[in-house]
Order: sequence, then C-alpha cells, then structure tokens
Amino acid sequence: MTAIHTRAEQFEQLDPAVAKRWSKFARGERIYFPQLLGLVIEDVRVDYCRMRLPHRPEVEQPAGLVHGGAIATLLDAVMVPAVGAAYGPQARFSTVDMHVQYMSAVLGQDIVAEGWITRRGRSVVFCESEAVNVATGKIAARSILTYNVSDG
Repeated sequence: MTAIHTRAEQFEQLDPAVAKRWSKFARGERIYFPQLLGLVIEDVRVDYCRMRLPHRPEVEQPAGLVHGGAIATLLDAVMVPAVGAAYGPQARFSTVDMHVQYMSAVLGQDIVAEGWITRRGRSVVFCESEAVNVATGKIAARSILTYNVSDG
C-alpha cells in the first residue's frame, strides 16, 4: 500500500466536544446517503476533514471501476464536517456549486478524500477537496465547491 500525503497537520485540532459530534457524521438510527456508500470519517479538524470510501462492488460501474458519482459524493461529503464544525447544530448548509475533475480511474481500491476550507464568508464558504486511490497514491479526482450557510 502506498503512503498518502495528508494536509491534516496544517489544520488545528477541533474542540473535543465538536470533534466527537462530527465523528458521528451520518451515523445514527436513520440511514442517510453517506451511510449507503459506507463513507467513514478518519479525521476532523478546524476547516478540514479526511474521509474514506471503502471499496465494495456496489460502488462500481459495469466496467468494474469505482463509479464517478460515488467519487463525487465523497468529494462533497468530506466537506460537510469541515464546513459544519464551525457552526452550532442549528446551522443549515448545502452545496450550491461543485466542479469535479476526474484524473485517474480507480479499480477495486479504497479512496480517501481530504476536504478543506479556502475562505469563509458570512453566508458562503469556499472549499476544495481531493480524492486519492489508497493503493497507488494517484489523485483520482479534485473538486472546487461552494457552500451556502444559514443559521437554521
């Protein structure tokens, strides 16, 4: 397995209570879309998150490659804790723009994504995320995203 460079050290640790809340992202009695894909949070910090898409046949397209929609979902979902950790539980936020560049195919491997905030405004947050094939270390896809935030 290839060692994957991580940006985590560039970001401060979250308050332990906030980190605990976000470590349970999309885990609970009700099943949400990230759970259907099996997404797993590996690290959450101030303005940063790392999340894994474990490989399983259900995320493949007919040619055996990981489906682009699953990768796009990972690139978007990794931003949710990074964006949301700065706000209380009442805040509402959603993706309003997302651009994805697919850079290499993934065949039968886990994918790890990192997401980070590039700029926070009062009601708009600008973000970037990157997904890497765990086995090869190659970048599978990159994304630039914009989130809208409200107090709920």
